[in-house]
Amino acid sequence: MGHPFHLVEYSPWPLLNSFAVLCMPTGLVYYIRTGDLMLMTAGTLMVSFISYLWWRDVVRESTFQGHHSSYVVSGLKAGFILFIVSEVCFFVSFFWAYFHSSLAPTLEIGSVWPPVGISTLSAFQVPLLNTSVLLLSGVSVTWTHHSLESGNKTSALQGLFLTLALGFYFLWLQYGEYSETSFSIADSVYGSAFFVATGFHGMHVMVGASFLTVCFIRLLTLHFDSNHHLGFLAAAWYWHFVDVVWLFLYVSIYWWGS
Repeated sequence: MGHPFHLVEYSPWPLLNSFAVLCMPTGLVYYIRTGDLMLMTAGTLMVSFISYLWWRDVVRESTFQGHHSSYVVSGLKAGFILFIVSEVCFFVSFFWAYFHSSLAPTLEIGSVWPPVGISTLSAFQVPLLNTSVLLLSGVSVTWTHHSLESGNKTSALQGLFLTLALGFYFLWLQYGEYSETSFSIADSVYGSAFFVATGFHGMHVMVGASFLTVCFIRLLTLHFDSNHHLGFLAAAWYWHFVDVVWLFLYVSIYWWGS
């Protein structure tokens, strides 16, 4: 490439994926209203399939065609950092809503926090275990990063496998916690804030786990080396972001808010 710009072929995937993503929340609302899962299922399948095709094209562009020069890598890093900043703003809105309601509880919820009738979860049971699991996964993904930089593929695979196992274990624990709560998303502002904030965090853990799963497959097929592993680096940054958000959720909602 004779220029420092990231110029790629025309791609249909961003436009198609936006319509597929639109089907998911629309389908969720339709399911809540009618009990019909068809639209939400179709949206989920389309997003999965289009994401696979999109990732395939990016892998070809970076690994096989050699279009990701040092200038392009710098631009991609800056773009991903801006994406994480937008995600920070996304979660700030949830914390803002939570503290707005908890620091000055209104008469409608009994002028106390948690609201009258809400039996909160103990911060030192499953939530504390979840915190330990997610922090340990942050350690293992850092282990993977250092193994990649030192050229130790076996160690990198072990660290990444452990990270994925801990991530999916976190989601399983979160599902069990949701099954045991004595309140629902419809129970006062506490229920809404709790399930929206922790639910979106769980969704981000799922997205991060999908990123790392793709990285695991690419690592198995020798797509990464000690100098070129931007795909993994972006996924690791995202995973650390998810860890930090959970720490704020644990301290504010589970510990302080209870």
